[in-house]
Amino acid sequence: MSIKVKALSVHLLTATGAVFAMLAMLAAVDEKWSLMFVWLVVAFAVDGIDGPLARKYNVKVNAPNFDGVLLDLIIDYLTYVFIPAFALFKSGLFEGWTGWFVIIIITFASAMYFADNRMKTKDNSFSGFPGCWNMVAVVIFALEPSFWMILIIVSGLAIAMFFPLKFVHPVRTQKWRSITLPVTLGWTFFAGWAAWIDFDVNSWAHWGLIICSSYLLFAGIIQQIIEPKT
Repeated sequence: MSIKVKALSVHLLTATGAVFAMLAMLAAVDEKWSLMFVWLVVAFAVDGIDGPLARKYNVKVNAPNFDGVLLDLIIDYLTYVFIPAFALFKSGLFEGWTGWFVIIIITFASAMYFADNRMKTKDNSFSGFPGCWNMVAVVIFALEPSFWMILIIVSGLAIAMFFPLKFVHPVRTQKWRSITLPVTLGWTFFAGWAAWIDFDVNSWAHWGLIICSSYLLFAGIIQQIIEPKT
């Protein structure tokens, strides 16, 4: 197989995320939340694989007719933002106006963040919370906090999108990557497990989600505190 075919295959792999997004959306419309999250976790796994492959096969040179960055952003907005926001709104976890507030702030703030050309730092981390609402939604569905707590979490993370706070990229941030990558794989496993068992409150998957999510949320900020100039 030639290098050009391999590079094109990476774009095709990325595009499968749109299919998984549609499958997740169909499940969400039917309020089959566990199935929806299973498809979102599959899309999350594809998103973690296609980037390293794109760099390995240099898709910008060997498959230049397709914009992999744009393709990735379109699918990321669907799977990271739009579908999780819809799921939260339809979940029944909110009362009154709070559900409308959450869906509006997530979709609006994320659209602005995804278009911000300052979203990456010099070490390939994210500047500001990177709009990973799929990860947030999984934890919320698993733990079912009060709607006021959800409102506080969503509002805080939406504000954090536009502050110069560092959030590690699971693959591209070299600092602590030997920890970050296994934690990300662990998060993917626990999220899939929690969704597969319909978010059973007695499952250890919930603790795995809490631990892995906490690391991914705060690792970059801790790096900033330790070494402010990085």
